[in-house]
Amino acid sequence: MRTTSAFGLALVLVASLTVVASAGQRKKPSDDQLKKELTSIQYDVTQKDGTEPPFHNPYFDNHAAGIYVDVVTGEPLFSSTEKFESGTGWPSFWKPIEGASIVEKHDVTHGMERVEVRGKLSDSHLGHVFTDGPKPTGLRYCINSASLRFVPADKLASEGYPQYAKLFAAKK
Repeated sequence: MRTTSAFGLALVLVASLTVVASAGQRKKPSDDQLKKELTSIQYDVTQKDGTEPPFHNPYFDNHAAGIYVDVVTGEPLFSSTEKFESGTGWPSFWKPIEGASIVEKHDVTHGMERVEVRGKLSDSHLGHVFTDGPKPTGLRYCINSASLRFVPADKLASEGYPQYAKLFAAKK
């Protein structure tokens, strides 16, 4: 890896900003279970490293308050408070939610040099992170809607995520 390139600097910045939380009680379901529970696009994106079509996915233009969790394990990944309009057709975030269980991997598929974002516990493909995002991080986590499940702010407690309600308390 060329650490003097923009890509190398992005890897260092991404690694320093990503906080990895413990997996807690959650675990990845078996492949047979995933095939039954996920839609075909969710399975293709998360388990086969696929990509959904831009602008034709449920969360690229979602403006509701809440958090986005890993569709496979339910691990919290991103918050609507860090979501922004990137114009790419996929949900974009300038940072993961505090305690997000994600890892980044060097990706050279499709003739490009990128940083892939994966769920730590699920090992699911989520998307990629780029260095053309807004301040304060300058990062753009470009994530497939198919790898996410949205939990609205008013349902955080009932769906097992009460610790994230504080992110939205002042916005009511």
